[in-house]
Amino acid sequence: MLALLYKRNVVIVMEDGKLRGKTILLIEENEANRVELNWYLSKNGFEIIEAENGKAAKMKFLKYDPCFVLLETALPDMNGLELCTWIRNQNSNNVPIIIQSSKGADQDKIQGLKTGADDYIVKPFNLEELLIRIETVLRRTVNRCSKLSFKGLTIKPIKGIVKFHDQEIHVTHFEYRLLYLFMTHPDQILSREQIINELYKKNEKIINERTVDVHIKNLREKIAGFSDYPFIVSVRGLGYKFNIDF
Repeated sequence: MLALLYKRNVVIVMEDGKLRGKTILLIEENEANRVELNWYLSKNGFEIIEAENGKAAKMKFLKYDPCFVLLETALPDMNGLELCTWIRNQNSNNVPIIIQSSKGADQDKIQGLKTGADDYIVKPFNLEELLIRIETVLRRTVNRCSKLSFKGLTIKPIKGIVKFHDQEIHVTHFEYRLLYLFMTHPDQILSREQIINELYKKNEKIINERTVDVHIKNLREKIAGFSDYPFIVSVRGLGYKFNIDF
């Protein structure tokens, strides 16, 4: 039976069930609450990484480099506010953070925001309200944290790097632009002509369809060194797509 820390209401689910390209590190001691939040947020297109305490949260934060953190303050091994400060101190990390807590006094909220959280929500709360708050924070912080992540493969437009979990994948400038195009158009078929027109809008360089095939082959091989999942797939007679049908 699921815990009653979260108010029940109508559940709004993404109609197409597609991933958003955003991973959430869910830090919550109560297993039933983690199950419920994982289920709801997954249904709405997020990939969830769970941590039941501060130690596990630190390890998974460093390994998986999540796009978002949902942080409970009452953890068994440390104060969640201390963990929030720790996250912010990781190379001035700009990951969006929402604190969830049963402490609803104004001073508790102020303290939570002072530690670096972007929002603070008091339990029990409506799951749809939480979803809206997450989406609002993501929109508000897009300029400081615009990374996209699918099953461990992450691209960071601000820093211009590609990673698989905590390991950097070294790509060429063209491969980076190619992967960014794919990841910003997930599950969409792109023809070779579309790829050329998008990456060289001003025709600043002569490139043909065969060259695109070679770059995609090289990019696939580099990703394959870290994951055996076929992120970039060929669609016969049409082109390529970034596969999120997990």
